[in-house]
Formats: sequence, structure tokens, C-alpha cells
Amino acid sequence: MNLPLRDKNLETLELAEKLKDDERPFLSIVVPAYNEEGNLKRLYEELVLVLEKIGLVWELIVVIDPSTDNTWSEIHQLNKKDKRVKGLKFSKNFGHQYALFAGFNFALGKAIVTMDADLQHPPDIIPKLLEEWRKGYKIVNTVRNDHEEIKFIKRFTSKWFYKVFSFLSGVNLKAGMADFRLLDEKVIRELLKLRESGLFLRGLVEWLGFESTNVEFTSRERFRGETKYHFKKMIKFAWTGITSFSLKPLRLGITLGIITSIFSFIQLIIAIWTYYYLKVTVPGWTTLIVVTTFLFGVLFIILGIIGEYIGRILIETRGRPRFIISESIGINNSNFNDDSTD
Repeated sequence: MNLPLRDKNLETLELAEKLKDDERPFLSIVVPAYNEEGNLKRLYEELVLVLEKIGLVWELIVVIDPSTDNTWSEIHQLNKKDKRVKGLKFSKNFGHQYALFAGFNFALGKAIVTMDADLQHPPDIIPKLLEEWRKGYKIVNTVRNDHEEIKFIKRFTSKWFYKVFSFLSGVNLKAGMADFRLLDEKVIRELLKLRESGLFLRGLVEWLGFESTNVEFTSRERFRGETKYHFKKMIKFAWTGITSFSLKPLRLGITLGIITSIFSFIQLIIAIWTYYYLKVTVPGWTTLIVVTTFLFGVLFIILGIIGEYIGRILIETRGRPRFIISESIGINNSNFNDDSTD
């Protein structure tokens, strides 16, 4: 029987404590990947160049959604070459945020760095993250300075998403924050206690409230392949983040309901006044259609928002695992599933 997540985390911590200091990874690097066959070897090579200079014991955990290329085979090859490279493979596509969460569950390091596999997150920033961590910060975020190749619309929508999210949720996220960060093991321990299914790690990490700081970096172009975050996926990601953290969309629905009710009441008064005092019967067909269409449009928007929250309640009450791991490479812990039930 699979252990609950918090118990599995304790098992991972116990395993880490049993290891000698020169065996336990000081630094864990968690990388989600999907169709990144052409990038993993280059990422590994750059990590080796950077981390060997620091002289730390480290591990690289790559967590993949089932890919259509040879990403999993590439992890096998890297593991044969260097046992510090480890892999987890999902049984189905659970997504980027859950890949990070799965990696947290099996990371043995005192500090954990998360980054993408496409090399847009430069490995040579890691020493700066460690430097800030040694100053006492438990969370070291990165803030992206976009290169000129990134489209204006992406930079514009990203900037305003963070503004809207911060306003609605009360959790302050700076524009340009990414899932490239360093987290202390204490932060990971608390993060793994959270039970919600709609994971938005950028918000959850800030919500925990540990001491944090920011390090700026200039993003690179992808080394190989195409981005997996197209516009539709970005909208879904943003909506998940907002609805996971804030009830303000529901309250906005109440506000819209009050405004439209006032508008309708004014229209009623105008109609009565026109009929009794002007003694004129206005046909009003166009007005009726416009008002009715407007009111029903607002009504369906409100119902849609309510439906989204009800759907999230249903997902939470099901208690299904947030991820299922079908295969692993170099992972000693035998409990692979995020079983959210006791």
C-alpha cells in the first residue's frame, strides 16, 4: 500500500539522514522534461562545468511526462555515465507543476534548485543562488530579464498576469518570476504538506512566507526544440493559478450581479415613467433584446466562474493521486505514487 505523501517525505528525509555527509547530495536539481532529448545532454554538461568548480555533492533528478522522443533513453545513458543523474517517469502526462512536485518528494539535498531542461535557465546562475541561500534566505527566486527575441505579446501578458494575480490573491509575485529558484529543505518539507490538487508553485512558495530574495538573470533562447507553453496552455496555467488562490472572481460575480440589477431597475423605472407620464408606448424591441442579451451574458459568466470552483471542489474530494510514477532510474525510495489519501 502506498504511503501518504507526508509519510513518504519523512522516509526520504530518514534516508538522507542515514547517508554520510560525503554521500548525501548537498544540492538537488529538479528538472521537468517533455520531449527534451536534444537538451538533456547539454544541460548535464553545463551543470558539471558549473558545479564541479563549487565542489559540492549534487544530484540531478529529471522528471518526465511520457515523451514521443528518446528523452527517457537519454536519461538512461546519462545515468550509466554518471550515477548522480536520476529519473522519474510519469504513467501519463500530469504536467510541469506536478513534475516539480514529484521531484521534491525524492530530492535528498539540503538545497533544491528547480529549472527547465531547455537551457533558457542558465546553470551558471546556480552559484549566485547558493550565495544568497548561505546568507540565510530560505527561498531564492529568480527574476527573468527577457531577451529581445521574446515576442512583445508574451512579455505584455506575462507582466499583467503577475499584476492581476497579486491583486486577486494577496500574494505578491514580481513580473518575470519563473520556476527557476532555490528552496531550502525546510521549505520543501512544508510545501509537501500542502494537499490541494491545483498546483501553482510560484504562488505556493511565496504563500509559505519564508525569508526570500530575488536574483535577476537574462533568459537564453531554447537550445533545441520548441516551447511546450503555447498560448492556450499559458491561459490555462494562469487561470489555475488565480482560481487556486483567490475567491475574488466569485466576489466579482456578485458585484457584476449587483451592477446589472441596478441597471435593470433603472430601465424598469424609465419604462414606467415613459408609459404613465409621457403617455407614449415605446416599441423598445431593440432595447429589450440588448438588455436581455447583456443580462444573460453576465449571468452565464457568473455561472461559469461558480462552475469552475465547484469543479475544483469535486477534484479535491475525489482524493486521486496528483501523479503516478511508472518507472524510475537511480531512485532508492520505493514509494512512487503521490497518494493523497490516508
